[in-house]
Amino acid sequence: MFDLQSLTTFLGWCSLINVGILVLSTAIILFAKRTILQLHSQMFSVTESQLNQLYLQFIAHYKMLILIFNLVPYIALKLMQ
Repeated sequence: MFDLQSLTTFLGWCSLINVGILVLSTAIILFAKRTILQLHSQMFSVTESQLNQLYLQFIAHYKMLILIFNLVPYIALKLMQ
């Protein structure tokens, strides 16, 4: 099993990787928006205005999941040590 130090290290790396994915996803949506909109609207038969809302929901949900399942437990374990 994991000891507290290993679990803390694991959650720290999970947080870092997930924040990196969030930043990369946000950057792609911001800087390649036209290309991504065209690609996704053709692939999924969704209008571009709907995709804008879906992108925002994706970023918001992903950020909340990172906070709830990675960052908060990591901070709690760091405070316990």
